[in-house]
Order: sequence, then structure tokens, then C-alpha cells
Amino acid sequence: MRKYLNVVVLSVLALACTAKEQEEAIDYTALSDEERLEAATEIAHETIMVDGHVDLPYRMKVGGFTLQREVLDVSVRTPDGNFDFPRAKEGGLDAPFMSIYIPAGLQQTPGSSKALADSLILMTERLAETFPDKFAMAYSPADIEANFDAGKVSLPMGMENGSALEDDIANVAYFHGRGIRYITLTHGKANLIGDSSYDTVRLYNGLSEYGEQVVAEMNRVGIMVDLSHVSDDTFKDALAITKVPVIASHSSVRKFTPGFERNMSDELIQAMAKNGGVMMINFGGSFIDSAYSAGTDKVREHLVNYMAENNLSRRDSVFQAYAAEYAAANNPFPTVHRVADHIDYVKNLVGIDYIGLGSDFDGVGDSLPTGLKDVSMFPNLIAELLKRGYTRDDIEKICYKNVFRVWNAVEDYAASQQ
Repeated sequence: MRKYLNVVVLSVLALACTAKEQEEAIDYTALSDEERLEAATEIAHETIMVDGHVDLPYRMKVGGFTLQREVLDVSVRTPDGNFDFPRAKEGGLDAPFMSIYIPAGLQQTPGSSKALADSLILMTERLAETFPDKFAMAYSPADIEANFDAGKVSLPMGMENGSALEDDIANVAYFHGRGIRYITLTHGKANLIGDSSYDTVRLYNGLSEYGEQVVAEMNRVGIMVDLSHVSDDTFKDALAITKVPVIASHSSVRKFTPGFERNMSDELIQAMAKNGGVMMINFGGSFIDSAYSAGTDKVREHLVNYMAENNLSRRDSVFQAYAAEYAAANNPFPTVHRVADHIDYVKNLVGIDYIGLGSDFDGVGDSLPTGLKDVSMFPNLIAELLKRGYTRDDIEKICYKNVFRVWNAVEDYAASQQ
């Protein structure tokens, strides 16, 4: 009997190896575009896909949804926004990090940043409670894997702007308890933690003393340190202090946007790779192509002049028809190829193990590239990467394995500190 079982086991292993070898033997570059997109869609649906940054919670707030009002029904297809359940399933998106976004303007009013964070967390939890057959909260990679097996879209949470910590280091552990699994140290302005890439004022030339304590405490409790939005000096200071790998939840390559500090320089990309971290590529037009802003300004200026010259308003049907035609003929949007260019650049600079996806869906308005306008279109990006010679293993690393590696390392370190 034992001999028979051994034969069966060996046969199963042989079949598995053959299937794996067959998969690896596929030359995706030789397929037609249609065949490649079909293969990309299949990979997207069979692979866990994590997106480091989706601004649905703040989209709900802007839409007037509060704790007293029913949640936005994203269990069905919605006419606006970039994310909902049907489109997520079409695109193979399984774990969009819900951005608990705290505007920098609230920093002037003590207590308001933390209050908003608590409110947005509750709104996100309500989504999972209201549509339990479609959404589920997720606090670890293991949770995401279980939800994936159950066919549910996970809702892990990251807090965009450490200002919600206020001036109390105990709030780091508090927000970990609320389910926050990364904190973007700053946003549009310097805060108590450190300097921001968007702010011309540099209060500390990097992290503040309090910010150094925050990074250490995030390591201790198990919250990923997110270095999107921070100044270059803040970035370097955080890397010098952290005991675990970090992430940039939604940043792109500065090489393509010279002078845009919000994106990452080669030096920072290399430093993050040395740390073992992951750079999650932002899809926003101004993040991926410096020509985008100039193009949109040109279109906007022309249409404003057209209205004035013809005594029209934006509501006039004549203007709307002309604007649609002109914008289509003078399309300023980059394409999905440009996002792939950013991924290529990072891969060639430091390797495949340090790349992830951080779309900024629902956060960058109407600036998304052609072919990546919403979460249903992830297969278009995968198809482009396959066309460029990426393997299925490469795609899996970009989609989830790299960020899971960081997340698990952060959890393991925190467990060792208890």
C-alpha cells in the first residue's frame, strides 16, 4: 500500500511539474494582442491582486455619505468613480487598500484629523458589514488569501497622512487596533512627523524628533511605513531608522517627471530596494508623464477662449459638443504603455522584487491614462507587460508577492517585539 501511495504522489508531482513547465514555456510575446489580453485576464483572475491606494472612503465622504447616511452602494456598477465590486471582479482586483485620507488643512484644528480618520474607518467597515457576500475587511496577508478563496474583495486600510496621530504617540497603537496597516507619514504639508514633498516649507529638513519616534513605534506595533508624499530628506531619515522594509503606496518614477519631488528619484528607488521595500506605481497622469500637465493646460486654455469668443457657457450644448470633439482630437492623456514604462524602469534599475501597484484610483480625478481608466482595466496593463517579456511569476510578484513579503516582515518583527 505504501509503495502504491508513493507512486501516486510521484505521479501527481510529475503532473504538477509538467503543468508548471508548460506555463513557463508560454511565449506571451508571440501571441496576438487579442490572445495576450485573454491570457492577461486569466492571470488577473487567478492571481491575488493588491492595489496600494484607492480613495473610495474619501469619495464616499465627498459624496455626502456619513455615519448617519447609508453607504455608497459599490456592490453594483456605479456611474462614476473608478472602483466598484463588478468592475473590480472584471479586472481581477482583490485587495484595494482603502485610503483613510486626512487633508492637511485639518492639521490646524486639534482633534479634527483623528476624528475624520475614525469616521472613514467606520464607513469602510460599514461597506463590509452591508455587503458581506462581496466585501470583507482584511488585516493581514492571510486574511486577503482567505477572502480571495471565498470570492470576496478585501478591504485592507492604509492611513494617508500621519497627522491623524495628532501629538500622541499612543495613537500609533490605537490605529493599529482600528485596522490601519500602513501610514503615509505626511501629505500636502509638513506635519508634526516630518516634511512633505509638496510643501515649500521645510520645518525639520526631514523627520522631526517626534517623527523618529513614530517610525520606531510603527515598526513595534506592525504598521507599514509609507514614504509616498514625503520629502527626499524625510524619506532618507525614515530609511535610516526603520528596522523593517517600507513601502511607497502610490508613487512613480521621477525620471519621467523631472522636478516633481512627489515621485521617486533613482537614488530613492535604489535606497528603498536596499531596504527591501516596495514601490507601488501610481497611475495618475501627472505622475507618469510630464507632458500630461502641459497638454491639459493647453486644452483648457483653448476651451476657455472658445467660450469667451463665442459667448458660451460650459452648460451650453454647443460648447459641450465642441469641447468633446476638441479634447478627443487633442487627447493629452498618456496610455497604459507609460505605466508599463515606469515598471520597466524600476525593474531595470533595481529588479522585479521591488515593484507593486498603487493606482490612486478615485484620487487623481480625470487624469488616468487611456486603457487604465478604472479597476476593470488591470488586464490591459498585464497584457502590456507580457508583451514586453514579463513572465507570469513576474506578474505575480508585482500584483501581490512583493507587498506580501514586506507586510509579513513587518508583522514578524512586531511579533518579536511583544
